[in-house]
Amino acid sequence: MDYKDGRPKINLTRTLPRPNAYTIALETEFRDFAFNEERAPLNKGKWRSEVFHTPEDSPMDVEIGTGTGMHLADHAMKNLKRFIVGLELKYKPLIQTIRRAHLGGLRNSAVCRYHAFNLDLLFEKNEINNMYIHFPDPWTTPRKPKNRVVNRNILNWIYEMQRPGSFVEFKTDSREYFLWALDEIKETKYRTEFQTLDLHNSNSIYQNNNFRTTFENIFIRQKIEINYIRLIKD
Repeated sequence: MDYKDGRPKINLTRTLPRPNAYTIALETEFRDFAFNEERAPLNKGKWRSEVFHTPEDSPMDVEIGTGTGMHLADHAMKNLKRFIVGLELKYKPLIQTIRRAHLGGLRNSAVCRYHAFNLDLLFEKNEINNMYIHFPDPWTTPRKPKNRVVNRNILNWIYEMQRPGSFVEFKTDSREYFLWALDEIKETKYRTEFQTLDLHNSNSIYQNNNFRTTFENIFIRQKIEINYIRLIKD
């Protein structure tokens, strides 16, 4: 991945020398709800009207890093009047996500192959509602924190993109990352509604309402504590 001009660059789908079933599905079967890195930003400011064909006051959430889409699919099935856009870089989980979310004919979700560090090119101010960031790469090797997606700059972008009353939900198994992120959060306008170093022993509504991702179940079996915070834009 290249960071030319301060922006992360990813390879273009249309220039891949050997398209596979997932890249082909991105451009054919799921084209209306799965967007490559070139088509995705064309939806900026138009996700509701052009993709979901829903009124502008409809709630629309975002998930950064969908993985195979278990959480996104659960969100879509349990919140039929909400819409959600998922970001993922890898083709296979991208297609697995949208395929899983569209089971049963649901059409309230979309995905795009996009880098979170370019999030400001994807959504307008006041365009989105809730944001989910579950178990992003912790980047714990030396000199790598600059690659962490939960940082003050991206959080400030998200804050401007969100509508009042929306939240950011961040979960990670990395205590190092979490404590680092708390310092970053202090430099934003967000209000902390709830935080814990051990979600599954917090005896809270956040524990009761929590959706366990695939990674989360692995961590729980390994007795790794889950760090959690929910931030509110008032």
